[in-house]
Amino acid sequence: MRLLLDTHAFLWALDDTSRLTLATRTLLADEQNDLFVSIASLWEIGIKVGTGKLTPQLDWEDYLPRMGAALLPIQMEHAREVSRLPQLHRDPFDRMLVAQARVENLILVTGDKHLAEYDVTVLPA
Repeated sequence: MRLLLDTHAFLWALDDTSRLTLATRTLLADEQNDLFVSIASLWEIGIKVGTGKLTPQLDWEDYLPRMGAALLPIQMEHAREVSRLPQLHRDPFDRMLVAQARVENLILVTGDKHLAEYDVTVLPA
């Protein structure tokens, strides 16, 4: 499976895996699966850390390689796909993650039930 972790799923995998479902923890631990974290999520985390709304317990930059996740950059096709999405969700970071999952044919691991309203495969975090 090719899995894109949304920001919360990534933070939960970092700080508190008990917040993830057993099925998701199992998939994240399976080395046969390809894990991705979007640069959009790191951007969102950076904003929240900078404003004091978030204090990660671990250094998230070092954690990507340890969890075997690849960083997914934002490409022009991803930005174009955002413009095609219906206005179901206002969060620009979530909309980018949906667009990336659609373009790259990834399963979006998320705790946000609203993202399933898009035409994207979602796995509950």
